[in-house]
Amino acid sequence: MARIIPLSEGSFTVDGTKQFTPFDLGKDSMQDRPHGSLLVEIQPFLVITDRDYILFDAGLGFRNSNGVMQIHQNLIDHGINPMEITKVMMSHLHKDHSGGISAVDPVTGERSLTFPSATYYVNNEEMLYAMEHAGKSYHSEDIILLQQRDNVIFTTGNGTIDGYIHYELTGGHCPYHQVFLVDDGEDKVFFGGDVAPQLSQMKNRFIAKYDYDGKRSMELRQEFMERGRQEGWNFLFYHDVKTPTIRFE
Repeated sequence: MARIIPLSEGSFTVDGTKQFTPFDLGKDSMQDRPHGSLLVEIQPFLVITDRDYILFDAGLGFRNSNGVMQIHQNLIDHGINPMEITKVMMSHLHKDHSGGISAVDPVTGERSLTFPSATYYVNNEEMLYAMEHAGKSYHSEDIILLQQRDNVIFTTGNGTIDGYIHYELTGGHCPYHQVFLVDDGEDKVFFGGDVAPQLSQMKNRFIAKYDYDGKRSMELRQEFMERGRQEGWNFLFYHDVKTPTIRFE
């Protein structure tokens, strides 16, 4: 059985400036946030199988008050040494998913990958697109190391890793977005990144303005929900403030 650990970095609002502002569900009000703000969780996931410690997306890259990277602290809080991570699967490279890919050492000032023992899996065209479109959504300084290290595998199209982790190029949210299905023979765990980011989006048919191709994303959500229902997938929702995981009956 695969073990699933949500690694929430908290709730945030994001508006047209693409700034992520912390949001306290107990105290803060959406009415006090800029018009059009979205409320999202930032929630990478760790999936532990017989063979791997797999991280799905890498969070914002923020450090806590002790100067420790939040994603590292979250792992440590669950008894996991960050050096144990064997694979980092990236759905896409928007900054709220890729900020934790690399970090600058506060002492030496040198930037390094935050999971040096892991193999990173990144769509090749997404990497090129991200570097060409660096700005509000893509932060080139966070991801440029991916092009310079040998523990990075650049995927294209659809394929399978080690016989049990399937990746599928979807587009939709951004042109080269990809999703993952872990099938270890017992469990099926699906990570849809920002094509399937929240439970409410799976249940409601709507076209999101912030998607590169909103119609495609809407169709994909319906398709994945149907496949998931038939095959008993466990869905992981990166941006859901209430429901990190669910299995549709």
